[in-house]
Amino acid sequence: MAFCTMTFRGESLGKQCAMNLIIPDRVKTRKKLCVLYQLHGMSDNHMDWTLRSSIARYVTDLPLMVVMPDGERGFYCDAVEGAAFETHIMKDVMGFVERFFPVRKERRGRAIGGLSMGGYGSMKLALKHPDVFCSVVSHSSAMDFGHAPIRADIPEWGRILGDKPSDGKDDLWTITDRLTPSKAPAIRFDCGKDDGLLDSNRRFHRQLLKRKIKHQYREYPGGHDWGYWDEHVQEALAFHSKHLKL
Repeated sequence: MAFCTMTFRGESLGKQCAMNLIIPDRVKTRKKLCVLYQLHGMSDNHMDWTLRSSIARYVTDLPLMVVMPDGERGFYCDAVEGAAFETHIMKDVMGFVERFFPVRKERRGRAIGGLSMGGYGSMKLALKHPDVFCSVVSHSSAMDFGHAPIRADIPEWGRILGDKPSDGKDDLWTITDRLTPSKAPAIRFDCGKDDGLLDSNRRFHRQLLKRKIKHQYREYPGGHDWGYWDEHVQEALAFHSKHLKL
């Protein structure tokens, strides 16, 4: 296994960007690797999944590359006023990975996941682009971002979403209303029972039930912390492995 930090030109952001990669040893049974794009939370960056969880150890024996880009505090959206982080992930990051590494370049070779801000971001990208990813797993996600009223204590919200976010391009409720259920990727999400984001996850679970979109939703003991995420990313990897058919 190799671990590396890479800098590259993010054309959508107009600057040099960074991402971490976990690259498995050569696997004889498959020439090309599957890729998991793993997104960080609002207070983190591209380093935290590898510094604060054991994800590198958990993927040791899998033919799976893990790509952890830096999404800053942009909620993986193309902001009304600011940077285009959705385009950055979908074009700059994925484009770089698929140009320079021996990876599968089709839906069955790509999965996405994340926590908190990155949980919302991974769910949004997977459901907006169901032809790109075959599975998504999110933990402790800010599902209401883009749906609930703007929060004054997080200045990025208004700049990213504009004055009237609900029913817009970044509203998970609107996205799922427009999604053909049979086209959806495999979906799993979870949240700790002591997490402040629990209610938003429950509301999104009810929305998917209403839309008859197949998914797995789980609640576990725990809060909004790395002990919880390190434990449950192992279940996420098992879920992705099944749908990627590693």
